[in-house]
Amino acid sequence: MTATVPTTAALALGDDALILSHRLGEWAGHAPVLEEEVALANIALDLLGQARVLLSMAGDEDELAFLREERAFRNLQLVEQPNGDFAHTIARQLYFSVYQHLLYGELAAGTGEFAPLAAKAVKETEYHRDHATQWTLRLGDGTQESHDRIQAALDGLWKFTGEMFQPVEGLDVDWAGLETAWLAAVGEVLERATLSLPQGARTGAWAAGAGRQGLHTEPFGRMLAEMQHLHRSHPGASW
Repeated sequence: MTATVPTTAALALGDDALILSHRLGEWAGHAPVLEEEVALANIALDLLGQARVLLSMAGDEDELAFLREERAFRNLQLVEQPNGDFAHTIARQLYFSVYQHLLYGELAAGTGEFAPLAAKAVKETEYHRDHATQWTLRLGDGTQESHDRIQAALDGLWKFTGEMFQPVEGLDVDWAGLETAWLAAVGEVLERATLSLPQGARTGAWAAGAGRQGLHTEPFGRMLAEMQHLHRSHPGASW
């Protein structure tokens, strides 16, 4: 059966939140300081809450999270990228949280089916964006090593950012305006952090992924197997 337009959008946004939540959850027990252990866990839980609401708009949230195959997921390739070092996680978080905050702000101002969720989530994403911004500033304007690590992470992840601005059916969004606002916001943070926009930003070119079409990068399959293992090992189990 062909997915309805709202279902297409709910899966895209829900999968973004679900997959990034899992990635951030992988930091449990491994964060550089105790405060970050709590902060990253809280962001992960916010995203998981968003994912539950969005996936429930498309069907059974547990089945969609734990029983779909890799090609059925519609998340951005950006959010499935491995955590890497802490700078890599922060660069990924900066790119995505600025995008999500702007996107949900626009959806919250509308009257569509996603407006109520977006109105709540935009408050959460404001915190996510601020957290990523503050750490980008600390790493960029810190030691030479921290500066080099966050710059390398920003450069390496840049090729995944173009996909964020490909239109999604069911979302009434000014995608060109969103891209412009995102680039300005990210550029302002990087300038304050004594960092540079990646080379692709200067030329106006970037590679766009195909996660929205169900094509994912190699690390995603391994992550998905781990995320779904318990549910698939004990089908129908209840606690």
